[in-house]
Amino acid sequence: MKKYLFFALLLLLGLSCSSTKFKSQTHQFKLSKQEQREGFKVLFDGTSLSQWTSNTDEYYLEDGYIVMKPTSGYGNLYTKEEFDNFILRFEFLLTPEANSGLGIRHKIITGSTGYDGMELQILDNTAPIYADLKPYQYHGSVYGWIPAKRGFLKPVGEWNFQEVIANGNKIKVTLNGSVIVDGDLEEVVRSTPENKIPKTLFYKKGSIAFLGHDSVVKFRNIRIKELK
Repeated sequence: MKKYLFFALLLLLGLSCSSTKFKSQTHQFKLSKQEQREGFKVLFDGTSLSQWTSNTDEYYLEDGYIVMKPTSGYGNLYTKEEFDNFILRFEFLLTPEANSGLGIRHKIITGSTGYDGMELQILDNTAPIYADLKPYQYHGSVYGWIPAKRGFLKPVGEWNFQEVIANGNKIKVTLNGSVIVDGDLEEVVRSTPENKIPKTLFYKKGSIAFLGHDSVVKFRNIRIKELK
């Protein structure tokens, strides 16, 4: 009898450990008390994509993360809500040679591909295939316009923390605690002919978007604070 009790106890312990492991993989993100006081709200807590729309075929909810697993090569995921001025905070994990984008004040494209808004680059800067890009094509850059400082990404496979502040024409990007972009769009385009300035750069309001570029990228703990 003691032998059976012993094996039953081992079985219960095993089930308990498995349950604990499962819960740790699908943890629910919650705002810190400080962020609650500051007025942040959660856009993705690890349990649901209910606040997002469009390409939910290639953007999966997996182990508490949004995971982009491309099948068609490109595809976008948008917040259902639109934002104008804000502070956005999120974490992301790159795979080797990963190439993606963060759309801000972006319009929702009804087709399978396309872009209609400002893009901040998300990129594995260390990949040899990207050695000869333009300065404004590396991670964190306002694509095509404001180059980001390099050297602040964590090694591929590790989680990075990024904050984006969009306040009128001013865009500020902080990566893992270091400011890599701090620019004014009006200043950037001052010497550019008017017919060469894309209207998308100055949209007043739009969705937050993840812009897929045929790469596996993971996102988690996404929150936003709207600015007055």
